[in-house]
Amino acid sequence: MTRADEPLDSVLATVGETPLVRVAAAPDAVPVYAKLEAFNPGASVKDRIGRYMLEAMLDRGELAAGGTVIEPTAGNTGIGLAVAAGQLGVEAVFVVPERFSVEKQQLMRALGAEVVNTPTEDGMEGAIERAHELATELDEAVVPQQFSNPLNAEAHEQTTGPEIRAALDDAVGALVAGCGTAGTLMGAARDIRDHVPELHVVGVEPEGSLYGRFFGEDPAEGEYKTEGIGTHDPATNELFDPDLVDEMVTIGDADTHAEMQRLAAEEGQLAGSSAAANSLAAVDVAERAAAGELELPHDVVVTVFPDSSERYLSKGVYGEFADWEG
Repeated sequence: MTRADEPLDSVLATVGETPLVRVAAAPDAVPVYAKLEAFNPGASVKDRIGRYMLEAMLDRGELAAGGTVIEPTAGNTGIGLAVAAGQLGVEAVFVVPERFSVEKQQLMRALGAEVVNTPTEDGMEGAIERAHELATELDEAVVPQQFSNPLNAEAHEQTTGPEIRAALDDAVGALVAGCGTAGTLMGAARDIRDHVPELHVVGVEPEGSLYGRFFGEDPAEGEYKTEGIGTHDPATNELFDPDLVDEMVTIGDADTHAEMQRLAAEEGQLAGSSAAANSLAAVDVAERAAAGELELPHDVVVTVFPDSSERYLSKGVYGEFADWEG
C-alpha cells in the first residue's frame, strides 16, 4: 500500500502492506476481514508474485539481466509481472486465452509487455504450451510458470501471511481464499499455521471447477464465469497441497454475481468475481462458527479480495446475470 509518511524510489516499494477491512455481512460474533489487494500498484494480488518471483529469479541467475520473461496468464499475473519487469529491466511476453478480460490485456500492453492470444477453447493448458514454445524461440527467455513455481506460494508465505498476522496479533481462526494457482492460499496458510496450528483453511472454487478431485471426489465439470480461480485440469495445479486444506467450498456463478453487486451497493467494495466468491465462502464459515457448528481457534475469519471489478466492467458485471460475460 502506498505510504504517506516517506517518499519512495520505485513503484515496487508500494507492493504489499494492503489494508485488512471488515466485511459487514458477517456476524458480529465472528467478524470477517478481507485483504484488499486492489491497493497494490497493479491493482491485484498478483503484484506480490510479480515482484517476488522476478527479484528472486534475477538474484539466483535463473533470469538474465535484460532477459525475457514469458508467462501464460489470465491477466492479473501478467500485469503484476509487467509492473516488476519494467522496473527491473526485463522484457515481458504474456500468453492469454482470448476470452479473458480485455482491460487486463490493455494494461499489460500499456506497461510495455507483448500479449499473445491463444484460442479460448484451448484454455490455460493451451496458453501454457504456447508459452513454452515461445521460450525456445527467444534468447535468454524463461517461463516462471505461476502454476508450478514454488516462488508463487513463497511470496505469500513471506508477505501476505505475516501481514495478516501482524494486523490481528496472530488471532486468526480461519483463512479463506480462492484457488487458481492456489499460491495465495498455500503460502499464507503455511505462514499462519506455523503460529496458529489449529487454523481452519478453506479453499474456494467456482461450480464446474475440478479441485474436488484432489480429495477423491468426482465433481461435474462445467464452464464458469468467475475469473481467476478454479481449474479444468488439476494436473496443472502443482502448488496445491490438499493436506493443508480443511475444506473446499464451491460457489455458483449466480451467487457470485449477486455478491459482486451487494458488495458494491452495501459495502462500497468494487470487488471482482473471485473476491465475491471468497466473500460468500468466508461469511458462511463465520456464520457456522457463530452458530457453534464449526470450532475455530479464534473467532476471526480472514479472506482475500484479489482485485477490483473495474477490471471487468466491459463484461457487464453490474448488469443482469444473463448478460454477464465470463
